[in-house]
Amino acid sequence: MLGEEMNSFIKVWFAVFTSLCYCHAMGKMVPKGPKRLIFLLPIVCLFLYLPLNLYSPHLGGLTAFFIAWLGNFKLLLFAFDKGPLNTSISLPLFMALACLPIKIQQHPIKENPSSKSQGKSKEGTVNYVIKGLLLAIIVWSYNFIEYIHPNIIKLLYALHIYFFLEIFLAIGAAMVRSFYRVELEPQFNEPFLSTSLQDFWGKRWNLMVASIMRPTVYEPTLRFSSAVIGRKWAPVPSVLSTFVVSGVMHELMFYYLRRVSPTGGVSWFFIFHGICLTLEIGLKKALSGKCRLPWIVTGPLTVGFVLGTGVWLFIPQFTRSKLDVRAFEEYAEIGALLKSSCEKVLDHIFYHL
Repeated sequence: MLGEEMNSFIKVWFAVFTSLCYCHAMGKMVPKGPKRLIFLLPIVCLFLYLPLNLYSPHLGGLTAFFIAWLGNFKLLLFAFDKGPLNTSISLPLFMALACLPIKIQQHPIKENPSSKSQGKSKEGTVNYVIKGLLLAIIVWSYNFIEYIHPNIIKLLYALHIYFFLEIFLAIGAAMVRSFYRVELEPQFNEPFLSTSLQDFWGKRWNLMVASIMRPTVYEPTLRFSSAVIGRKWAPVPSVLSTFVVSGVMHELMFYYLRRVSPTGGVSWFFIFHGICLTLEIGLKKALSGKCRLPWIVTGPLTVGFVLGTGVWLFIPQFTRSKLDVRAFEEYAEIGALLKSSCEKVLDHIFYHL
């Protein structure tokens, strides 16, 4: 099963890389605007189709996120010469930026980093090691899942998703950083230190999605809303529209994972957060900074609210269609494969001693 899935995975990504070669070459020949968009639309449709060839929760889910969501949104921006993609960069970097959740910082890596940056790098490494250990503990705790309260299990799933995404995306970014010698912006910024929903969604959680949703949904809606209701209150419908689109895209991601009709629970999670965030923005504008609660109050409230609503609306979608069971089976299959490989290596070593 895993071997067949890996074959499909290789075929899917071969099609992705071939398509991006076409996009890079076409972008040099076709001017920006509706004409370039027409030439890109077949690739957008292909990227929506390709994840349907994968059934693994991990390989399929990440592929869908990378190409059906982020990749397509970047290509739509590329049609009008906006976003991270342009024809002036090399083809390998174009492909990496198009299909990976990365964003280049404006300043390049310094050849002789200061002791301060070295200390920051070591601190980041320790941070990821700790999170890796926590993720391992969470996965190990699933062995006792029948003795754990269902709500605690949902909380563990939430932490599992966060640690897995941050570690996996950080590894991918580190590889791209080393290969292309470019400095990349972080994908997460310690979301558990958030002091408000605006802080959580805008500056800390899954920053690559935020950076791609801003020019594709938020800013166009903001310009339209400013002309209709004025600049002061224009962010309100802009934020709500962004969360609605995010909810729809998450429903699509879950369809790729489960292949069952959406229930709307994921959309409601994001719509609910969009409403709460617009109320928060409106309250801040009305108070004009006259009343500010300390971090020790707003921090736990924000994190508790995000976790609580996530356990209520978002996480149950993973247990529907036994998606969590499929993920556990995949872990077991990978573990058995690694064990078998290690035994073969050891047998080979002992045979030649």
